[in-house]
Amino acid sequence: MNDALRDTLAINPLLQDWHTPYGLPPFDQVDAGHFIPAFDLAMPAHLAELDAIASQAAPASFDNTVVAFDAAGRLLTRIELLFDNLASSETSPALQEVELIMAPRIAAHKNAIYMHAALFSRIDALYGQRAELGLDSEQLRLLERIHLDFVRAGAKLPEDKRQRYGEVMEALAGLCTRFTQNVLADEAGFSLQLKDAADLAGLPDFLLASAQGAARQLGLPEGSHAITLSPSLAEPFLTFSSRRDLREIVWRERVARGAHAGEHDNRPLAAEIMALRQEQAALHGYASYADYELVDRMAGKPAAVHDLLSRAWEPAKRKAEQDRLALTEMARSLGEPTPIAAWDWRYLAEKVRQQRYDLDDAEIKPYFALENMIAAMFDCAGKLFGVRFVEQQGIPLYHADARLWEVRDRADQLIGLFIGDNYARPSKRSGAWMSIFRSQSGIAGGTLPIVINNNNFAKADTTLLSADDLRTLFHEFGHGLHGLLSQVRYEHLAGTQVLSDFVELPSQIFENWADEESVLKQHARHYQTGEAIPAALLQKLKAARQFNQAWATIQYVAPALIDMALHSLPNGTEVDIAAFEAEQCAALGVPEDIGLRHYLSHFQHLFAGPGYAAGYYVYMWAEVLDADGYDAFIEAGDPFHAETAERLYRHIYSAGNKQEPAAAYRAFRGRDPKVEPMLAKRGLI
Repeated sequence: MNDALRDTLAINPLLQDWHTPYGLPPFDQVDAGHFIPAFDLAMPAHLAELDAIASQAAPASFDNTVVAFDAAGRLLTRIELLFDNLASSETSPALQEVELIMAPRIAAHKNAIYMHAALFSRIDALYGQRAELGLDSEQLRLLERIHLDFVRAGAKLPEDKRQRYGEVMEALAGLCTRFTQNVLADEAGFSLQLKDAADLAGLPDFLLASAQGAARQLGLPEGSHAITLSPSLAEPFLTFSSRRDLREIVWRERVARGAHAGEHDNRPLAAEIMALRQEQAALHGYASYADYELVDRMAGKPAAVHDLLSRAWEPAKRKAEQDRLALTEMARSLGEPTPIAAWDWRYLAEKVRQQRYDLDDAEIKPYFALENMIAAMFDCAGKLFGVRFVEQQGIPLYHADARLWEVRDRADQLIGLFIGDNYARPSKRSGAWMSIFRSQSGIAGGTLPIVINNNNFAKADTTLLSADDLRTLFHEFGHGLHGLLSQVRYEHLAGTQVLSDFVELPSQIFENWADEESVLKQHARHYQTGEAIPAALLQKLKAARQFNQAWATIQYVAPALIDMALHSLPNGTEVDIAAFEAEQCAALGVPEDIGLRHYLSHFQHLFAGPGYAAGYYVYMWAEVLDADGYDAFIEAGDPFHAETAERLYRHIYSAGNKQEPAAAYRAFRGRDPKVEPMLAKRGLI
């Protein structure tokens, strides 16, 4: 070991053994400057491990090649997972600079893995002999998945195309990183200061408290109020503010994220990403990027996606026409202008809901205190799967808002760690997501998962959730349970590493318990009085559940259809992102007074990486599975029916990617899913 390397090891906590509680990252010791030296050492070390696997004198076997590949790169994996989580949850200018430097280098490293000819030769030989190897079902699944990963990453490309493929992937990594940083910059760069009583008109107490919290985060004088572009502030502001002019400002700023001319303009970046994706698909021999991506999804073909989305699209538009009449009538009664605009819909819909169902979101939220709802989701997990969550104090994490829980099973065995980070802040990307700091696996005697849920709720002295916020909390926790309950031997098959139109099933099915009357009766208590939510209010919630679902369906399905149309363009098609979006909205008949949940210039599902590209449809695909799957509990007559919960645990939550997802669903449900429960749940049939 040379002196420079010895010095790097000595001063860099990322490269030392982590003698921390539970093997958590040493958050309080790490800074941005540690990452590049750590990557510089860990990436070559990983390639050396792969070289050793590939150069063995012994013939390829499942253990010496496939299992060894699955276990390789432990150092790099833990560094990369920590880096990715910090870059998303608690970023800084220094970390963002490292992101820009490392994105193409990490992509080059992944390219070197999957273009490793000698290693793939061994894997390919085993794949060809797989029927004669005597593998069990999990071993066979691992071999098949790893082989497919190599093929989809270009391992079978001819030599003259491999270099170009690597260049494409490196360029994509850099562009996607810049896209994400541009969205964050636009979100962090806007705030609407509410300066007087007129600006606060219509805002309920919970939103005033959240706006004060946002103002404090922005360093404004005590008592100030501010609205940022965080959904937990912007969406309730659009719902309650009686200042139409201010609603328009907030709506337009949310739409325009990533579409401001200048250094943060994502429109040219998105066009470059599309050109490179088309080239990637062409190198693989596919006619479009959608064709390439859907090969490894349950849907299989773009036509299957269109069939599903169209089942909801036209009924939603017809239902929206009826809803628009009621909103227009409400606008006239309030002296608001007509025809209504997109920044009016939420506001007027809330007024109609109050009138039609005697239900006010401001009446609901005092019963949905965040702390109580966290207890509710933990309680549901305990009743379904026998796990309990024990909070641990005094252990350094990356931010004061993050909290840590041990996860223990029925036998009181530690099975994982859960980190909850629930509040919005400028250093955190928007949205809600689950991630991991460590995966479950059987490697080295077994590894305990460290799972994190991120939300972006507006912080207040007592944070109160809307019904939508509550479903988001439960949704991400469903993903979290998918990672925490994983029981597989091989990391490549663990937790959420399933097909992307199956990964949303564990999250979306868990949302159903957020609506369960027995759960709310126990946990939904007024944050000031402790009074249980009144039965009459629960009945109002139930009666109003399908209200405004046409708007929600259009908001989601239109971007999903635009995503599929964009990625189905034939290779070599130049794209003007703004013009394409406008053309698609016109062709689909997207109502202007409803608009899109995501516009292309800030559509991070599509352009922050490949995960949901040609794949935004997966939420509705999984919603078919979730609605049909939850019916199993309804048919059993008990939302916590033990035998049904055991099947859900065994075949969905703990099984990772051990078997093909359609087979996993059939094992849970006893049959293939039906689409009608999803359409009925949305009120579309």
